Amino acid sequence: MTDPIIELAPRFTEGQKDHLPGILGMEWETVQRGLVRGRFTIAKHHMAPNGFLHAASIITLADSACGYGCVASLPEGASGFTTIELKTNFVSTAREGGVACEATLVHGGRTTQLWDAEVRHEDTGKVMALFRCTQSVLWPKG
Repeated sequence: MTDPIIELAPRFTEGQKDHLPGILGMEWETVQRGLVRGRFTIAKHHMAPNGFLHAASIITLADSACGYGCVASLPEGASGFTTIELKTNFVSTAREGGVACEATLVHGGRTTQLWDAEVRHEDTGKVMALFRCTQSVLWPKG
């Protein structure tokens, strides 16, 4: 049997090209059932006009991590998912360096998944944001 950690992260990185996570340079280290780790290096396109990291850059990282984790954690026979709620608490910001995210599955049921993600500055280790989302598991009609 092959290691799903090695297979899934590159597949998600490749699949996001020309989509928001790819355009923003999101990189995935780990994508497996119940756990996702990813990052990006802060660049001008991540910034708000005020010179600080745009909140949407952090949300894109956390939401993508949780979404990719949801796909990797879908119950047998499910056809996909859609996000039904998300919330982010911002704690700090940054102007340079790397931003890392770790997302973990809190609840993996037949109809919903609940994910938490913590976003940190790689250089300082400081928490930048706490993120939580709920996914609705989709099933084939028939």
